Amino acid sequence: MAVTVKECLELQLLEVEMLLSMFPKRGEFSLDADAVPSIQRYLRNADGALPPQLEYRIALDVGEAKVKVELQVLLPHMYPQVAPQLFARSDALHRQQQLQLNTRLASHISSLDSGDLCVCEAVQWVKDNSLPFLENCKASSECASKEVRAKEMLHRMWIYSHHIYRQELRKKIFDCAKKLNLTGFCLTGKPGVICVEGLRENCEEFWRVIRYPNWKHISCKHVENIETEGSIDNLRLFHSFEDLQFQAHGDYGLRNDYHMDLGQFLEFLKQHQSGHIFQILFGVEGKLSDN
Repeated sequence: MAVTVKECLELQLLEVEMLLSMFPKRGEFSLDADAVPSIQRYLRNADGALPPQLEYRIALDVGEAKVKVELQVLLPHMYPQVAPQLFARSDALHRQQQLQLNTRLASHISSLDSGDLCVCEAVQWVKDNSLPFLENCKASSECASKEVRAKEMLHRMWIYSHHIYRQELRKKIFDCAKKLNLTGFCLTGKPGVICVEGLRENCEEFWRVIRYPNWKHISCKHVENIETEGSIDNLRLFHSFEDLQFQAHGDYGLRNDYHMDLGQFLEFLKQHQSGHIFQILFGVEGKLSDN
């Protein structure tokens, strides 16, 4: 008999209970407060809409030095019948080592029997196998510090979305930008525009996180890379990550507050030496209205 979504979700909750018992300390196991209750509500009434996919993070101490490695977990509704989406990251790893670690992790998970719960197995694998990558990364850093200081690169991404409304999505955007030390802005409403600037790996991590798992109406329209021998902070166009909400115009009914005045947005871009981006984002040349 085919396994149902309900049966899969029940198994996912059992695994969460196991993980909570393994990681009881504050900050070790992180998930949204409504994640489990929303699944429980669905299990009581399976005729309703599917709950959001279960997503959580587990902070692991690796090696005697207790280096922090975070395992990010996203479970499709049919997990464990289909593979989970796993991503291990650490501030102590360079991007290349992090990529190699995750490639090895994915290979290990794919070798396990289909249909079995495997997040606990993934946790143990990361704890047992991260140390060589961390040591290689440390050795590479020590060698690099003896060389001439490399030039730094500021990465700036311009992201366009059909709309940005939901409060939980905006919170995810702002939390992620703060965590990754990115400056820029988020223009809320219709259309929605995000700009992030900072280290390249941090911008790429931001892009991966916010569109993950499935933000359909979003695209990265333009990327800028600027090299400097000094600090990239001197190249930033923005001093923080701003929340932009310009006054709406026109009669749009219930969503009147969400349609942004693009004339004000163009003026904002020009104030930040980015007026040329308007045409890249919207396909038309921006003109300021007469006041």
